[in-house]
Amino acid sequence: MIRFGVAGNSASFYAEGNTTTIQAAKWCKNRGIDMFEYSFGRGVNLNDKTALEIGNAFREHGIEMSVHAPYYINFANQDPEMIKKSIMYVVASVRKMKAINCGDRVVFHPATQGKLDRTDAFNLALDNIKKLLEVLEANELTDYKICTETTGKLSQIGDLKETVTIANLADNIYPCIDFGHLNARTLGQLKTKQDYKDIINYMLDNLPFEKVRDMHVHFSKIMYGQKGEIKHLTFEDQIYGPDFEPLAEILIENKLEPKIICESDDTQAEDAIAMKNIYYSLKG
Repeated sequence: MIRFGVAGNSASFYAEGNTTTIQAAKWCKNRGIDMFEYSFGRGVNLNDKTALEIGNAFREHGIEMSVHAPYYINFANQDPEMIKKSIMYVVASVRKMKAINCGDRVVFHPATQGKLDRTDAFNLALDNIKKLLEVLEANELTDYKICTETTGKLSQIGDLKETVTIANLADNIYPCIDFGHLNARTLGQLKTKQDYKDIINYMLDNLPFEKVRDMHVHFSKIMYGQKGEIKHLTFEDQIYGPDFEPLAEILIENKLEPKIICESDDTQAEDAIAMKNIYYSLKG
């Protein structure tokens, strides 16, 4: 089942006097939002009691959840101690997803190239993600989808091909395709329906169908420069893109049902609803 959701709470949520994520469950339900992504971007600091309360609230309202692991994960780090930390950041995020008990996917940014050669950095990241998989298996946490995300800066590991390669490492690794990031890192090349079709076809050719059908998606318009991503925008932007409608057409044609999370800057709720309306107007 396709779902349209939000990354965190929008400005309108707080403008109406709300303050807690538990309140967001009913708020999202009332607006037709199907999914909510909870961010551990700056650390996994949610206690299990609160995690369960949050999960119970969203489950009561029929809203699925995902979590985003800390942003400072880097599986291409050459320091073994830092790799241990990156592994534990993902493991801790999976444990919190288990405590929330209202979803099955954890998103992470795989790596930064740093001063390494691109190929060396990518191979190092692959080796260390394999170590992560061993730790997840040892802790009986392989029932959760670990979603490796396409990244927005050219210095980051996570273009389309790299993301697909990582997703092929194990059955529980799924792609998280951030179309705003792909557009930013290609300096605005995602414009037409064919551009989207090329991305989806590459995935269909190189991944099991189920991983494409049920992929995780992030979508927002993003300002970019010569080094890629600069900042997230809203759907009001008419300069940078990308646009959602051609992607919706490709999803429908290929019978894909991803979980789509809107990451617009403060208007994620409004823009998620706009995407949902576009999708169902095209599907009929």
